[in-house]
Amino acid sequence: MASKYAFPKPLKELRFHLCQTGASSTSLRSFLQRAYPVMKKHNPYTPILIREAQGVSPQVIARFEYGKEVKLSLDSVTDKDLEATIEKFVMTAP
Repeated sequence: MASKYAFPKPLKELRFHLCQTGASSTSLRSFLQRAYPVMKKHNPYTPILIREAQGVSPQVIARFEYGKEVKLSLDSVTDKDLEATIEKFVMTAP
């Protein structure tokens, strides 16, 4: 990988679902505050969406070529492990 958070070509969209106030989304909220600018800088044409809703468990959804979507629950992932988890998830194109 050439740079941090450089997504592969088959990735067409990345969506994060989280709760604004829930304790289970705390690590994802802090990760996004820290990493979103870097992700967007390295992937200016890939939509990175953040969807907040009350009571939602944290998850990331990747949409690849041909409309293929893959979900990953981030419920039990700590802030330290979140970066590696998302990077590995995005790189595993279907």
